[in-house]
This record gives sequence, structure tokens and C-alpha cells, in this order.
Amino acid sequence: MECASEFLKDRKKEMMAINDAMDVLNGKWKICIISSICYYNKRRFSDILNDVAGISNKMLSKELKELEANKLVKRTVLDTQPVTVQYELTDHGKTLQTIITNLTEWGMEHRKKIIGKN
Repeated sequence: MECASEFLKDRKKEMMAINDAMDVLNGKWKICIISSICYYNKRRFSDILNDVAGISNKMLSKELKELEANKLVKRTVLDTQPVTVQYELTDHGKTLQTIITNLTEWGMEHRKKIIGKN
């Protein structure tokens, strides 16, 4: 009986961890934004905006602030004319690279299976 109790405690911890991860990566855009930065290492705001089809300036700004608050993205203001803002993944953000790669591969295979195209 004690073994089942430990299993349930562990399972609850796992589900809590999944909920925590989903809270940080929630919404339509965050994974795409992380992917854009991850692929190129450092990205300007306008570059990310061009990469992530359909996102507005306002939404990108909001999502980047949330990613920064969760210590996944570092924002750097460059001393240029006009001022340029650059984003890069933090060491903590870089831990998502494997997940992004796996999600990309899964998405490509899923697309093939569902619609038969790449």
C-alpha cells in the first residue's frame, strides 16, 4: 500500500511539473519565439517578428517580457542609431533546445502523417 502511495505522490509531482512548464510556455507564440532565437542564437526584435508569422508587435513585446521574467530570454539594448534591441536565450532558456528540436521533428512527422506533405 505504501508503494502505491509513493507512486501517487511522484505522479502528482510529475503532473505539477508539467503544469509549471505549460504555464511558462503557454499560448500560441512562445515556443515559436524561443525557436527563432534558438536557431540563430541572437535575434533582433524585427527578425523575430519576421520569423513568427502572424504575431503583432504588441504581442511579441508582451511574450518576450514574459520569457524574460521567466529567465528564458535575455534582452540587450545595443548602443546603435537607431537603438537596436537584441534577444538571446539564457543558459536556462538553452535547456529548452532539445525540447524545441524534438517538437519540431514530431511536428514534421505529424504533418506528413495527417496531410502527407512536408
